[in-house]
Amino acid sequence: MPAIAASARQKGVDFYWHLGDFRWILNFDEDLVPPAKLGLPPRRVPLNVSTYLSSAWPDFIAHQIAPFGDLPVFLAIGNHETIAPSTRDAWLLQFADWLENPTIRAQRLKDDPTDRKLRSYYHWTKDNVDFITLDNVTTEQFDLSQLGWFHKVINRDEASSDIHTIVVGSHIALPGAIGHSHTMDDWPQGIKTGHEVYETLWHARNVAHKQVFVLASHSHFFMENVFRTPDWKGKELPGWIVGTAGAVRYQLPTEAGPDQKPVTNVYGYLLGTAMRDGSISFAFQQLSLQDLLAANQGKQPEPLVRWCFDENTQAR
Repeated sequence: MPAIAASARQKGVDFYWHLGDFRWILNFDEDLVPPAKLGLPPRRVPLNVSTYLSSAWPDFIAHQIAPFGDLPVFLAIGNHETIAPSTRDAWLLQFADWLENPTIRAQRLKDDPTDRKLRSYYHWTKDNVDFITLDNVTTEQFDLSQLGWFHKVINRDEASSDIHTIVVGSHIALPGAIGHSHTMDDWPQGIKTGHEVYETLWHARNVAHKQVFVLASHSHFFMENVFRTPDWKGKELPGWIVGTAGAVRYQLPTEAGPDQKPVTNVYGYLLGTAMRDGSISFAFQQLSLQDLLAANQGKQPEPLVRWCFDENTQAR
């Protein structure tokens, strides 16, 4: 993340959108407890389960958000944010400053002046683009409340001459994406409501003639054209999976082909450039070992950075 922040700031981006999984929670993250094989000295204050759970999110704020400086960071919830004892409510409280930033709050009150509720889903508009953050990380989602809110947002977008483009970001990919695993195909409510969201976005593109783009991050690799599948033949939305911000890298799904330009065992982020016609050009920005070493100099031991770059993988 520090290397992503350095690259994003150098490129002069307007904001960074993090689509979830801030810390592992199931176990100690390796930057906090390095692999024993590296022989690195122990932390001054050894971690136990209790101290890890109480410090994991504050550590994310201090070491993964802080490097962005004054660059706005928008946050989505990931499934690891709801692994017990973590909960969605605890996440809302911990990250309220980011979920209630002036841009999000102003947009919410513009939509409904009586709406004062903090939520894990929200949207904001910039120029002629509506950016929509969805929460699909537990098996009751999308629930009726979120679906009702989503339809209102899309209905306004379709009716607005000011909105040319809709970009939807969620942690888990909508159903029908390449691989059909680690997507909303994994649970019945996800299949049903994920299809409803997808069809609504297709209507916005095909009937209301809005540009529509769909992003996700749950799988730890990079792919594009993820809805180029038999499920959505004739209804393909431009879609990307970008799970390359630090977590253990995964094997690529066997269904991925040349159209998806799939890569794993890499770190990086997706850079979007909005055009005057409402289209957005997306390009994956891959980070090098030197990028990681430069961003972590004086913060993490070099052997740990090299281990992260070379060995943090399930894909071999």
